[in-house]
Amino acid sequence: MTTLVYLLQAAPAGGATLQLVLLGGMILVFWLFMIRPQAKKAKLAKQFQQDLQKGAKIVTIAGIHGTVNKVNEDGTTIMLETSPGSYIKIEKSAISIEWSQALNKPAATPVK
Repeated sequence: MTTLVYLLQAAPAGGATLQLVLLGGMILVFWLFMIRPQAKKAKLAKQFQQDLQKGAKIVTIAGIHGTVNKVNEDGTTIMLETSPGSYIKIEKSAISIEWSQALNKPAATPVK
């Protein structure tokens, strides 16, 4: 009888440990597949925005295409030339890294 009481008391402690291990595993998976890639993407976007130079072709998140005419002294805005002689001032954070990289990607040469 005492063995049965001992086993019943020990079972919840093992279950609690298993639950903690599973919870830790879920947190690890969440970090690996959601938080880490987003942080990496944000770091790449920030680096892309800092490396902008005059003459770079970009696309904003609103879909406006243009060429960087001037990086302003404040460091957060640029002058974007949308057509010859037309300039708009935009925030660097409004630049789409994916669309801008796709725009600057060299076109594949057709196979003859």
